[in-house]
Amino acid sequence: MSMTPPGWYPDPGNPAVEHWWDGTAWTGHTRAAGAAAVMAAPPPGHRRTGRAVAAAAGVAVVAVVAAAAVVLGSGDEPPADAANSPAPPPASSAGSSASPAPASGSPGEEDPSVVVDQLNGITLPVPAGWEEPEFGTGNLPTVATVAADPCPAASSRSCRRGSVSSLTATATGTDDPRAIARGDIAEAADRAFEEDGLGVRPHGGIRSHEVVAERSTVVAGRTGHLVRWRVTTHQGPGGYVQSLVFPSPLGSESPVIVRFVLSAGPGAPPPSVMDDITRGIRPVGSSTGGGVGSSIGP
Repeated sequence: MSMTPPGWYPDPGNPAVEHWWDGTAWTGHTRAAGAAAVMAAPPPGHRRTGRAVAAAAGVAVVAVVAAAAVVLGSGDEPPADAANSPAPPPASSAGSSASPAPASGSPGEEDPSVVVDQLNGITLPVPAGWEEPEFGTGNLPTVATVAADPCPAASSRSCRRGSVSSLTATATGTDDPRAIARGDIAEAADRAFEEDGLGVRPHGGIRSHEVVAERSTVVAGRTGHLVRWRVTTHQGPGGYVQSLVFPSPLGSESPVIVRFVLSAGPGAPPPSVMDDITRGIRPVGSSTGGGVGSSIGP
């Protein structure tokens, strides 16, 4: 099993194209090589065969050897970056149908002030008193409060006071941010305050909700739309849930959904934190300066 992390990597069959590796397999997301490229679905019948992979790996090895020969031929030591560069991933045999795993990590992993959603081309700020959880929501890019409380209807469990996750909008039948946000908010509320993946209702389920905000907003340089609910639960203080939808900075056909969840209990962040975090969302590669971290408490 490959241990290579998700990220954009050169397509083995076409070096002018980068392909998204989800940590397990190649997905249908592609883009032209370069950070400002536009993602697009691969053409019908597009495959990365073992022969193409082997050829690409061979070219990479020859290029590395040639570069080393030029450097050493000059009488100098090879630069540290070249000496420490990872070897290319092993190529699949010609008869194998498995795709190779890429060899390098995703950019931005070393910046503790943001969580990178490389697939959707954005970074989420990590405010003061928040963190990137070891186990996120459904393996989605997530930031959450460090502070947590016993869940109202399942005291053996802990419920975070706030969390924010990003995902790609798929199978919506539209690319209109307002329509997607209005359609997503109910699912976001259910995932936050109804049954969890194990069939447990940590808040006793939803009793009612009211819309407390809905408006257009600019996110990462793109015009999007948000819908915010105040949710009343059968047990506990309930809370707030928000669906924020906007076009991907990568130019992908699929918009981005950012879901916010806040408890309404004592010590929980105020709803205005949602707006602060929204302002801190940036395209990948933009300077965030720590996002909104210094001014937001848990």
